[in-house]
Amino acid sequence: MTTIGLIGAGNIGGQLARLAVANRYDVVVSNSRAPDTLAGLVAELGDRARADTAEGAAAAADVAVVSIPLKNVENVPVGPLAGKVVIDTSNYYPARDGHIAALDEARTTVSQLLQDHLPESQVVKAFNHQYAADLTTDGAPPGTTGRRALAVFGDDDAARATVAGIIDSFGFDAVDGGPLAESWRIQSGAPGYGRRRTADELRADLAAATRPGE
Repeated sequence: MTTIGLIGAGNIGGQLARLAVANRYDVVVSNSRAPDTLAGLVAELGDRARADTAEGAAAAADVAVVSIPLKNVENVPVGPLAGKVVIDTSNYYPARDGHIAALDEARTTVSQLLQDHLPESQVVKAFNHQYAADLTTDGAPPGTTGRRALAVFGDDDAARATVAGIIDSFGFDAVDGGPLAESWRIQSGAPGYGRRRTADELRADLAAATRPGE
């Protein structure tokens, strides 16, 4: 059974933990404070869940999720995530994160920053463009008419496929957007950001996106 380690258990991280447990994954949750501050969430999740430090969650994970403010990316443990698939749910909000010149000047993407921080991990961008509450309400079985789609980006084909499988198990169609360098197509303000889209609609939104400053 795959263990999903969550570094960050806020709005998105908490919802992903709920989805993971509902779909028979084991989860280890962590936050920036201490494991005992997550006692309520762990009690809600049940026997498949436990809390640990960020390092502990990273070490226990078969697949990890980083769901923290972008300004805190340097706090993500590096060694325990080496060789692992790491899902990045982050978005860039200058009012919260401060201005990052490389992003403002479109020289890189949010997930490439995390990939630079985790050079021996396979970073995959996913779960960043829907509202947190939608994750536990909008899922549907494969083949359902109008099934909602979520985008996935990554530089490693096998890692993208792994995350696409998790997305499908959570009740959504996965749309492969290509490498991390293209993940700006689903950042805040892009056509597909925040909208409920089918796979075909999301592909059209990704294609229609224009990068700020270009």
